[in-house]
Amino acid sequence: MCTLEKRGDIYILTLTGSDEHRLNPTLVDSIRSALRRVRAGPASPSSALVTIAEGKFFSNGFDLAWAHSSQPRLELMSAKLQLLVKELISLPMPTIAAVTGHASAAGMILALSHDYVLMRKDRGFLYMSELDIGLVLPDWFMVLLKCKIGDAKVRSEIILTAAKLTAEMAAVRGVVHSAHVGAEETVEAAIRLGQELVKRGWDGNVYGKNRTVVLNEVLEKIGTVTGGG
Repeated sequence: MCTLEKRGDIYILTLTGSDEHRLNPTLVDSIRSALRRVRAGPASPSSALVTIAEGKFFSNGFDLAWAHSSQPRLELMSAKLQLLVKELISLPMPTIAAVTGHASAAGMILALSHDYVLMRKDRGFLYMSELDIGLVLPDWFMVLLKCKIGDAKVRSEIILTAAKLTAEMAAVRGVVHSAHVGAEETVEAAIRLGQELVKRGWDGNVYGKNRTVVLNEVLEKIGTVTGGG
Protein backbone atom coordinates (compact mmCIF):
# COMPACT_ATOMS: atom_id res chain seq x y z
CA MET A 1 0.00 0.00 0.00
CA CYS A 2 1.05 3.65 -0.04
CA THR A 3 0.63 6.93 1.79
CA LEU A 4 0.49 10.50 0.52
CA GLU A 5 1.87 13.49 2.41
CA LYS A 6 2.07 17.14 1.40
CA ARG A 7 5.01 19.28 2.55
CA GLY A 8 4.46 22.77 1.24
CA ASP A 9 4.24 22.38 -2.52
CA ILE A 10 5.77 18.89 -2.53
CA TYR A 11 3.64 15.76 -2.55
CA ILE A 12 5.44 12.71 -1.14
CA LEU A 13 4.03 9.34 -2.17
CA THR A 14 5.49 6.50 -0.11
CA LEU A 15 5.24 2.79 -0.87
CA THR A 16 4.97 1.52 2.69
CA GLY A 17 6.20 -1.62 4.40
CA SER A 18 9.28 -3.81 4.18
CA ASP A 19 8.06 -6.10 1.41
CA GLU A 20 9.11 -6.06 -2.26
CA HIS A 21 6.35 -3.66 -3.34
CA ARG A 22 5.23 -6.07 -6.04
CA LEU A 23 2.92 -4.39 -8.53
CA ASN A 24 -0.27 -6.39 -8.06
CA PRO A 25 -3.67 -4.76 -8.66
CA THR A 26 -4.06 -3.81 -4.99
CA LEU A 27 -0.82 -1.80 -4.85
CA VAL A 28 -1.29 -0.23 -8.27
CA ASP A 29 -4.84 0.81 -7.38
CA SER A 30 -3.54 2.33 -4.13
CA ILE A 31 -0.95 4.40 -6.04
CA ARG A 32 -3.55 5.50 -8.58
CA SER A 33 -5.86 6.53 -5.75
CA ALA A 34 -3.05 8.66 -4.29
CA LEU A 35 -2.50 10.32 -7.67
CA ARG A 36 -6.22 11.14 -7.87
CA ARG A 37 -5.90 12.86 -4.49
CA VAL A 38 -2.94 14.82 -5.82
CA ARG A 39 -5.01 16.00 -8.79
CA ALA A 40 -7.92 16.91 -6.52
CA GLY A 41 -5.74 18.79 -4.02
CA PRO A 42 -5.85 22.54 -3.37
CA ALA A 43 -4.95 24.63 -6.39
CA SER A 44 -1.30 25.70 -6.40
CA PRO A 45 0.66 27.64 -9.00
CA SER A 46 3.30 24.90 -9.04
CA SER A 47 3.82 21.58 -7.26
CA ALA A 48 5.98 18.47 -7.57
CA LEU A 49 5.59 14.78 -6.74
CA VAL A 50 8.31 12.69 -5.10
CA THR A 51 7.81 8.92 -4.99
CA ILE A 52 9.77 6.92 -2.42
CA ALA A 53 9.63 3.39 -0.99
CA GLU A 54 10.34 1.90 2.40
CA GLY A 55 12.56 -1.15 2.82
CA LYS A 56 15.10 -2.79 0.51
CA PHE A 57 13.00 -2.53 -2.65
CA PHE A 58 11.63 0.37 -4.66
CA SER A 59 9.61 -2.28 -6.49
CA ASN A 60 10.54 -5.82 -7.53
CA GLY A 61 8.15 -5.78 -10.48
CA PHE A 62 4.91 -7.60 -11.15
CA ASP A 63 3.52 -9.92 -8.49
CA LEU A 64 4.14 -13.17 -10.33
CA ALA A 65 3.23 -15.22 -7.26
CA TRP A 66 -0.21 -13.59 -7.28
CA ALA A 67 -0.55 -14.26 -11.00
CA HIS A 68 0.20 -18.01 -10.63
CA SER A 69 1.07 -18.12 -14.35
CA SER A 70 -2.51 -17.09 -15.13
CA GLN A 71 -2.53 -15.16 -18.41
CA PRO A 72 -5.64 -13.14 -17.46
CA ARG A 73 -3.99 -12.09 -14.20
CA LEU A 74 -0.76 -11.17 -15.98
CA GLU A 75 -2.76 -9.11 -18.47
CA LEU A 76 -4.67 -7.43 -15.64
CA MET A 77 -1.43 -6.39 -13.89
CA SER A 78 -0.03 -5.05 -17.15
CA ALA A 79 -3.22 -3.13 -17.92
CA LYS A 80 -3.29 -1.63 -14.42
CA LEU A 81 0.35 -0.56 -14.66
CA GLN A 82 -0.24 1.00 -18.07
CA LEU A 83 -3.05 3.10 -16.64
CA LEU A 84 -0.78 4.17 -13.78
CA VAL A 85 1.99 5.16 -16.19
CA LYS A 86 -0.52 7.08 -18.30
CA GLU A 87 -1.64 8.97 -15.19
CA LEU A 88 1.95 9.78 -14.22
CA ILE A 89 2.63 11.08 -17.73
CA SER A 90 -0.38 13.39 -17.63
CA LEU A 91 0.11 14.53 -14.02
CA PRO A 92 0.22 18.35 -13.98
CA MET A 93 3.55 18.70 -12.16
CA PRO A 94 7.15 17.43 -12.27
CA THR A 95 7.63 13.91 -10.90
CA ILE A 96 10.71 12.50 -9.17
CA ALA A 97 11.46 8.90 -8.17
CA ALA A 98 13.84 8.50 -5.23
CA VAL A 99 15.07 4.93 -5.75
CA THR A 100 16.58 3.73 -2.48
CA GLY A 101 16.35 0.00 -3.19
CA HIS A 102 16.08 -2.50 -6.01
CA ALA A 103 13.87 -1.59 -8.97
CA SER A 104 13.36 -4.61 -11.20
CA ALA A 105 11.40 -5.22 -14.41
CA ALA A 106 8.03 -3.47 -14.03
CA GLY A 107 9.47 -1.75 -10.95
CA MET A 108 12.18 -0.19 -13.11
CA ILE A 109 9.49 0.87 -15.58
CA LEU A 110 7.59 2.54 -12.73
CA ALA A 111 10.70 4.46 -11.70
CA LEU A 112 11.49 5.54 -15.27
CA SER A 113 7.92 6.76 -15.70
CA HIS A 114 8.90 9.73 -13.53
CA ASP A 115 10.60 12.80 -15.01
CA TYR A 116 13.66 12.42 -12.80
CA VAL A 117 15.20 9.35 -11.17
CA LEU A 118 17.59 9.78 -8.23
CA MET A 119 19.23 6.64 -6.91
CA ARG A 120 21.03 5.44 -3.81
CA LYS A 121 24.69 4.44 -4.29
CA ASP A 122 25.16 1.97 -1.47
CA ARG A 123 22.24 -0.38 -2.10
CA GLY A 124 20.00 -1.43 -4.93
CA PHE A 125 20.14 -1.80 -8.68
CA LEU A 126 18.04 -1.23 -11.77
CA TYR A 127 17.38 -4.54 -13.48
CA MET A 128 15.22 -5.63 -16.40
CA SER A 129 15.00 -9.26 -15.31
CA GLU A 130 12.82 -10.65 -18.11
CA LEU A 131 15.65 -12.50 -19.88
CA ASP A 132 16.79 -14.16 -16.66
CA ILE A 133 13.31 -15.33 -15.68
CA GLY A 134 12.18 -16.41 -19.14
CA LEU A 135 9.66 -13.70 -19.98
CA VAL A 136 9.28 -11.67 -23.18
CA LEU A 137 9.55 -7.92 -22.70
CA PRO A 138 6.16 -6.25 -23.30
CA ASP A 139 6.12 -3.98 -26.36
CA TRP A 140 5.13 -0.93 -24.34
CA PHE A 141 8.07 -1.42 -21.96
CA MET A 142 10.36 -1.11 -24.99
CA VAL A 143 8.66 2.07 -26.17
CA LEU A 144 9.10 3.67 -22.75
CA LEU A 145 12.74 2.54 -22.53
CA LYS A 146 13.44 4.08 -25.95
CA CYS A 147 11.93 7.38 -24.83
CA LYS A 148 13.84 7.41 -21.55
CA ILE A 149 17.22 5.92 -22.56
CA GLY A 150 18.60 7.48 -25.72
CA ASP A 151 21.65 5.24 -26.16
CA ALA A 152 20.74 2.06 -28.04
CA LYS A 153 23.85 0.28 -26.68
CA VAL A 154 22.72 0.98 -23.13
CA ARG A 155 19.22 -0.30 -23.90
CA SER A 156 20.72 -3.49 -25.34
CA GLU A 157 22.90 -3.93 -22.28
CA ILE A 158 19.87 -3.56 -20.02
CA ILE A 159 17.55 -5.82 -22.02
CA LEU A 160 19.78 -8.36 -23.77
CA THR A 161 22.31 -8.95 -20.99
CA ALA A 162 19.92 -8.37 -18.06
CA ALA A 163 22.55 -6.08 -16.55
CA LYS A 164 22.08 -5.05 -12.93
CA LEU A 165 22.94 -1.36 -12.83
CA THR A 166 24.11 0.24 -9.61
CA ALA A 167 23.40 3.93 -9.11
CA GLU A 168 26.84 4.96 -10.34
CA MET A 169 26.61 2.71 -13.40
CA ALA A 170 23.15 4.05 -14.18
CA ALA A 171 24.26 7.67 -13.78
CA VAL A 172 27.24 7.21 -16.11
CA ARG A 173 24.92 5.67 -18.72
CA GLY A 174 22.37 8.45 -18.43
CA VAL A 175 19.66 6.15 -17.07
CA VAL A 176 19.29 8.08 -13.80
CA HIS A 177 19.87 11.75 -13.16
CA SER A 178 22.07 11.47 -10.06
CA ALA A 179 23.47 9.05 -7.47
CA HIS A 180 23.55 9.71 -3.72
CA VAL A 181 25.30 8.26 -0.68
CA GLY A 182 22.38 6.69 1.24
CA ALA A 183 18.61 6.40 1.47
CA GLU A 184 18.07 9.54 3.52
CA GLU A 185 20.37 11.59 1.31
CA THR A 186 18.59 10.32 -1.83
CA VAL A 187 15.16 11.30 -0.52
CA GLU A 188 16.45 14.69 0.67
CA ALA A 189 18.00 15.34 -2.74
CA ALA A 190 14.72 14.41 -4.44
CA ILE A 191 12.78 16.82 -2.23
CA ARG A 192 15.33 19.59 -2.87
CA LEU A 193 15.02 19.00 -6.60
CA GLY A 194 11.25 19.19 -6.29
CA GLN A 195 11.54 22.48 -4.42
CA GLU A 196 13.88 23.88 -7.08
CA LEU A 197 11.44 22.91 -9.80
CA VAL A 198 8.53 24.46 -7.91
CA LYS A 199 10.46 27.74 -7.71
CA ARG A 200 10.45 27.90 -11.49
CA GLY A 201 6.77 28.76 -11.19
CA TRP A 202 5.66 26.72 -14.17
CA ASP A 203 1.97 26.21 -14.89
CA GLY A 204 1.34 22.60 -13.94
CA ASN A 205 -1.25 22.00 -16.63
CA VAL A 206 1.12 23.27 -19.31
CA TYR A 207 3.93 21.13 -17.88
CA GLY A 208 1.76 18.02 -17.98
CA LYS A 209 0.60 18.68 -21.53
CA ASN A 210 4.18 19.21 -22.71
CA ARG A 211 5.17 15.91 -21.10
CA THR A 212 2.39 14.14 -23.00
CA VAL A 213 3.86 15.56 -26.21
CA VAL A 214 7.35 14.32 -25.30
CA LEU A 215 6.04 10.85 -24.41
CA ASN A 216 3.34 10.66 -27.05
CA GLU A 217 4.75 7.38 -28.41
CA VAL A 218 4.26 5.76 -25.00
CA LEU A 219 0.71 7.05 -24.72
CA GLU A 220 -0.13 5.85 -28.21
CA LYS A 221 1.20 2.36 -27.45
CA ILE A 222 -0.62 2.22 -24.13
CA GLY A 223 -3.80 3.37 -25.86
CA THR A 224 -3.74 0.34 -28.15
CA VAL A 225 -3.63 -2.19 -25.35
CA THR A 226 -5.50 -0.83 -22.34
CA GLY A 227 -9.15 -0.72 -21.59
CA GLY A 228 -10.99 0.97 -18.78
CA GLY A 229 -9.89 1.93 -15.28
